[in-house]
Amino acid sequence: MKKALCYNKIMKYTLPILNALLILSLTSCGFSSTNTDANTNAKLLFASGFEDDVYIDPVLVEYSEDYDFIRGTDKTTGFSWPISILGASESALHRVDDDNNQALFSEIQTINGNKVLYNEERYREFNKSTQLTYEILNITEGKSDLYVRYRMKVDSNMLGTINKWRALFEYKTKDYKDPGEGGTGYRLIAFIYTDKDGTPSWHLQGDKDSRNPIWECDTLALTKECHNEYVPVIMDDWFTTEYYWHWSNGSDGYMVWKINGKIVGEHHGATTQNDNPIDFILFTQLYGNVTPKYQWIDDIEIWDDLPPK
Repeated sequence: MKKALCYNKIMKYTLPILNALLILSLTSCGFSSTNTDANTNAKLLFASGFEDDVYIDPVLVEYSEDYDFIRGTDKTTGFSWPISILGASESALHRVDDDNNQALFSEIQTINGNKVLYNEERYREFNKSTQLTYEILNITEGKSDLYVRYRMKVDSNMLGTINKWRALFEYKTKDYKDPGEGGTGYRLIAFIYTDKDGTPSWHLQGDKDSRNPIWECDTLALTKECHNEYVPVIMDDWFTTEYYWHWSNGSDGYMVWKINGKIVGEHHGATTQNDNPIDFILFTQLYGNVTPKYQWIDDIEIWDDLPPK
């Protein structure tokens, strides 16, 4: 059953039972979680498949010329863009080192009757950090747990090439800085890597800065710090990615990343440093050392805890 038909059945019911019916609807539409420790009290904070009136605003916002704002209401879910979870504001697609709007491209496409977000990096500016990210910005409730789920597809241009990487998702806390700048923050980041043979792997890490990982998970190399399974990297086809973290400065912290329901990185321990709250989330990323590259995003969900099955 298509998403729109599934949700339309919900909308005719009264508000007191809407939330329960929405959870059932998400399950029947393919949004079900594979987590075993789901919380029946979890609250759905945001959901969208880019349907109905959702669009990328062509109007530039003064002092935010490098940002493209996704706007409109997804009537199939009832949620509106931009994403404003955790007290965030001014969330948008961020075009970094875009060479006067030539290196990067975004649009909402229709594929087999479903709308999706399409991102493209045509080339990288020389010696620049060209990237296209959807950033959840100005977070004010950064000491919160969060569960994120969406479907995505990435191209295979890095396949068979050695020592390549592309970032998919990350968050940074307050006071996270580049190496040598004395930061006391924390970054959680998910990658696809290729090794010396050109074999790709899923890679998850928490670090003090980009040169100093605190812990790492890689599906080609089991480590003591975290649990993961060997899950082949999926390219040129759709897959479901899930991230969940329990924000904590102590040993009770927890982070897990799943692809199509299988664990590719699981860490038990602190998910920040020095009690720093999350500052912003790079919710989707198109960034790495191979170009060109492409990705498609659909069926986003964000919950405040592990959702019900």
